[in-house]
Order: sequence, then C-alpha cells, then structure tokens
Amino acid sequence: MKATTSATASPTRVIEVKNLARVEGEGALYVRVAGDEIAEVRLDIFEPPRFFEALLRGRSYNEVPDITARICGICPVAYQMSSCHAVEQAFGVTVGEPLRTLRRLLYCGEWIESHVLHMFLLHAPDFLGYESVVGMAADHRDLVTGALALKKAGNRIVSLFGGREVHPINVRVGGFYALPRKERADELLEELRRNRPFAEQAVRFVAGLKFPELDRSYEFVALRQPTEYPFNEGRIVSSNGLDIPIAAFLNSFHEEHVAHSNALHGRTKDGRPYLVGPLARLNLNFDRLPESLRSLCREIGFTVPCRNNFKSIIARGIETLYAVDHAIEILEQYDDSVAPHLDIVPRAGIGHGCTEAPRGILYHRYDVGDEGLVRRATICPPTAQNQPQIEDDLRAFLPQALALPEEEATLRCEQLIRNYDPCISCATHFLRLHVERTT
Repeated sequence: MKATTSATASPTRVIEVKNLARVEGEGALYVRVAGDEIAEVRLDIFEPPRFFEALLRGRSYNEVPDITARICGICPVAYQMSSCHAVEQAFGVTVGEPLRTLRRLLYCGEWIESHVLHMFLLHAPDFLGYESVVGMAADHRDLVTGALALKKAGNRIVSLFGGREVHPINVRVGGFYALPRKERADELLEELRRNRPFAEQAVRFVAGLKFPELDRSYEFVALRQPTEYPFNEGRIVSSNGLDIPIAAFLNSFHEEHVAHSNALHGRTKDGRPYLVGPLARLNLNFDRLPESLRSLCREIGFTVPCRNNFKSIIARGIETLYAVDHAIEILEQYDDSVAPHLDIVPRAGIGHGCTEAPRGILYHRYDVGDEGLVRRATICPPTAQNQPQIEDDLRAFLPQALALPEEEATLRCEQLIRNYDPCISCATHFLRLHVERTT
C-alpha cells in the first residue's frame, strides 16, 4: 500500500492498493476528487477477456455444461444449471421431479461452500480488523474451524452429486450422468446435521458485527417462484415492479462496453444500475423463507427491506442456514433408484436459462441448430451486472470514507467492494485503488 500527497498548487492525493486481497480476480479502482466533489470513479477490470461465448460456438449441446463450468471454480454449478435450463428449453424438455429437487440439492452445496468462504475467509477480517483469516484464526479459532467444517460439508454435496468439488463432471442436459448410492447420501446427511448448529451460530455472529452506514435506493433484481426460495427457474422480478419471464431478460437489461473495463457492465434498458445477489434475493423473497428462519431474522433484528449492502454478509448467513436445512430435508427423502436423467433429442431452437448463483442471477441464452450444435451463446454473469452498482455505491460512500486517514479510507473502499463478493474472473478480476485529488 502506498499513500502520497504532493505539495503543488493543485495538490494530488493518491491512495494505491496494488493488489486487493480476499476477492477472486484482479483489477483496479481509480477515484478522482476535485475539491469536495467526487469527479470520477472507475472500477478497472483489466484481465483479458476469455471469450467463453465464442468458445461455445460449434460445440455440441452435451459439452455446454462442462465448458461453462470452467468459467468459475467457485460457482461452477450455477453455470451448469443455467446452461442446462437454457438448452433444455431450446429442445422443449422439462425436467421434473425428483431430478428437479436434486438440482436444488446440488445448488445448496454451492451456496454453502461459496457463502461460507466469503463470510469467514474473505469478508469477516474486514469487520474484525484483521489483515487475513490467518490472523483472525489466532483469536477466533473455533469460529474459523467451524466455518471450514461447514464449507467442507457444502463441498461434499457438490462432490457427491456433481462428481468432484471443482468443475463438476456429473451434470448433463436432462439431469445427471449417475446418482450416488443411498449409503453415501446418508453419510452426507449426518455430516450436514453435525454442522447445522454452526450454521445458525454463524447467522448470529455476523448479525452482531459493526456495520458502516449506507442507505441506498437500490433496484433489487432476483428470481421469484410461487412457493420456493429461488435457486433454479422462476420469473425475474425487481423492487421497482418488474415481473418478466426469463426469456424476456434481454428486453429489460443490456450489457455495455466501457473504456476502463474488459468486462461488460450490466444495466437496465434505460441505463440504471441494479443490484443482484443475496441481499436482493432476501429482500424480494423474504416471505419464501421457512417461518423458523423468518423468526430468527426477527430475533437478530434483521428486517426487510434492508438497503445497507454492508449487511449482505447477514443475508449470506441466512441463505447458508436455509441451504443447510433444505439439503437435509432433501437428503432425508433421497431415493437412489430413480433414473438419473431424461433422454434428450436435439432440435433447432433458442433457449433461455436463469438461476441464482451465490452472487446473483446468471442468465444464459443459446441458439442451437438441428444437430444440437451451438450457433450462438450469450452469458450474463452476476458480477458484470453488479459492476455499475459497485461504482455507484463508491460514489455515495466515498465522501465519508475520504474523511478518514489514508489507510482506513482505502480499507473501507475495499470492504465496500467485498460486500459484493465479486467474482471478477466470471465477469472477466481486481484491485488497485488510485485516488487523485485536485483543487
């Protein structure tokens, strides 16, 4: 970290963080302050694009889940699920029970491992004043040990039903290649039951953290279903009254190139930023939580709508506990005698899929030919959708942050960005902070 102030007629204040730790990826933040005004805020994503949409062209539909899983090592299930739903819609296929529920189980595993990783290994050090989880573990050993055990249980779900923990290989269009024996599922069930008390403890712990002040008029965007808390499927809704089918996503949202980023920026069609992710999901689907979790929210003082994104760590904790309980419920009814997949007959068509990745809605669109080869692919990851909102949050938060000493101001900006748990390699990585002051 480096901080300098020049002694010229137009003093320049520079705060530079060469590498932001505790996020997935690389990038930079540039801030220019003219007098008392925030003149410019740029979230610079300089990692080269990886062109997955182009890589998919000409590939068979049955390769799509495996290829898209490589986009992210933290949330590969989300890419597989969105791609499967989109290809299945193109082929006129609907995957019903019990495979639909087993897909939700796989998603539970990803939410658990991803949310716990973010909450305790990446984000909690910000709130507790530690440089990293290594230092935090010295004073909070039980907390870190419990978090690692819970994360391992989430990874075990992905490994057992997805074939391996990272970039699962057991997911296919129409279901799964194979299903595990019931004995192995029962072992997993017991592991989740052992870790369930810590999942509730985690919610209470993060609710007791001290949060910076932030109150924004976000447009929350998430999936919504008639009776379930959303993982797969549903309609896309917003706090501003939007309610559309998934196939209409590109009618209401678009991505745009900006000069300072190799990642596209997602906005509404009329140019507004919007927020996706756990805080948006919880605000829009609070009534879809079981009563036991709504009661816990009341007990810890968490109410909706919540417009302070620093409290998204609480939303992640609540969703983690929901995923643990939901996974237990599914595993208690698990039957390994069902057929693992539907037979698929490819046909020409266009399909849309949208699921709730840990970081927010992940939209896929595929144009597939008669032989099942992809003609065109569109993928809109949640971090790309959130980037304009991150910049907007920084503009609102910087006046209070820049009143602090240089090092603390830098840390607060990093913390605000980590609220989003940005997966920059998904969006195509993060952070050097450069603040320039002129008068």
